[in-house]
Amino acid sequence: MNVVSLTAALVLATAFSASGQTPMASTPTSLSQLLAEAGANNPQISAADHGARAARQVAPQMTTLPDPKLTYQQLSVGSPKPFAGYTNSDFAYIGVGASQELPYPGKLQARGAVAERDADTKVAEVEVTKTNIADSVKADYLQLAYLQQTLGILRQNEAVLDQLIQDATAHYQVGQGMQQDVLQAQMNRTKIVKEITMHHQQMGQIQAHLKGLLNRDQGSPDIATEDLVETPLNRSSDELLAMVKQNNPQIQVDASSIRKQDAQLASAKREGKPDFEVGYIYQNTDRKYRDYYMFTFDVRFPRKTRVNAEIAEATEKRSESQQTLNAHLQQQLAEVKGGYVKATSDAELLKEYREGLIPQSDAAYRATLNAYAFNREQFIHVLSYFTDLLSLRLEYAQTLVDHEAALAHLESLTGATLR
Repeated sequence: MNVVSLTAALVLATAFSASGQTPMASTPTSLSQLLAEAGANNPQISAADHGARAARQVAPQMTTLPDPKLTYQQLSVGSPKPFAGYTNSDFAYIGVGASQELPYPGKLQARGAVAERDADTKVAEVEVTKTNIADSVKADYLQLAYLQQTLGILRQNEAVLDQLIQDATAHYQVGQGMQQDVLQAQMNRTKIVKEITMHHQQMGQIQAHLKGLLNRDQGSPDIATEDLVETPLNRSSDELLAMVKQNNPQIQVDASSIRKQDAQLASAKREGKPDFEVGYIYQNTDRKYRDYYMFTFDVRFPRKTRVNAEIAEATEKRSESQQTLNAHLQQQLAEVKGGYVKATSDAELLKEYREGLIPQSDAAYRATLNAYAFNREQFIHVLSYFTDLLSLRLEYAQTLVDHEAALAHLESLTGATLR
């Protein structure tokens, strides 16, 4: 057995133990940069923003008086021909007038209040869209960081395994090992190559989705992430739960919807009041006859059945909005609680990996590797410890990304800055 080659393998093992990541060709981009880019360029956010601006233009339409009407009249006498009898009858005339509808005082203001509350809801929905996009960007970024980090681990382990295969082959050629050892090592290398291929496939899919969220061209350079590091959770469960009512964007939408329904109910009650219309007409009957002057005043009485139905509808919708708020609040509180439990348990598990499982597995692997170098241990045991150590490092990386993803989602639910 070549002790020098085994030492090289041990050095490689130390390398992936220390870093676990292959340097990226491009400069890493921070998550905060991508979040700012998504906020500025994402088309869904832009569409929601334009919708909110359009909703702001509804209130002026609702609070403006109905359009005035201009009236032209021509009355013929003795014949259907235009102007017949105009010069010889005091009944024929040409009339010009105008009229204006006048809703009952307070009706227009009530309708405008409904439109304003609806616009407020649209603005709150913009924040929901922004939060959802930000949540998707965070999820993609963290998953991409995980894949890039574990890809480095897999590549470095592939290099270590290549060295072990060479040593096992040399050992077998001099009659100190079995061909089965070489085949087993080659099978493990094939598994790593398969994992690397799958990593590339997943990274390509996430890159495409992330570029779509950022509104980047799909042919643009791929995004390189910063290294994943554990972020401590410095907020208590009670603090996070209290933030939901104040900062959660969906709760804000539901609360705004309730205010809109309150305004709608007040407007429906106001609709039961009568509306008015005033008009004035001047009628000219030629110079030799006296002119006519007509003032009109109309009153429209809303039917009680329709008005009561509108009030009942608004009342039910108000109750619906309240129950929707209650349901969403319970859902968000449950997600926050679940996210908190996930983050704290993952933090404990990460500590166990760092301080117990990985160091112990690494020590066992090194000891077995040294023993194998002096023909005091079987190669299958070296390969077994190597595989265990690789699995633990990959599990640690998965737990780390799960922990960071839980914190990122908690940020979306509470509006707090946790990472």
